[in-house]
Amino acid sequence: MIVRTAGVTSADQTVGSVIRQARSRLGYSQYDIADELARISGNGSLTRDEVARWERGKRIPGPYWRQWISEVLGVGSSDLERAARVARRARRARRVPAQR
Repeated sequence: MIVRTAGVTSADQTVGSVIRQARSRLGYSQYDIADELARISGNGSLTRDEVARWERGKRIPGPYWRQWISEVLGVGSSDLERAARVARRARRARRVPAQR
């Protein structure tokens, strides 16, 4: 079982960086977090690969996974929601074509 501790996030962090920093602070691997998320959620479909996608910003965890991530990593659900909004804004900004 993973020991949970309160996380501290900044207003400009993406959800991937929040997850990565909290996981590192706790000293757990992506495998450890994926296993714990699968265990407590009862959803065995989560793998380390999905955790890696979240951390790299390739995917943004939805509300279902954010509730469990909050519990496992000790990060407030409002912090994760804000970080998901930051990640969505950053993703949209990358898709906007350059103005000429």
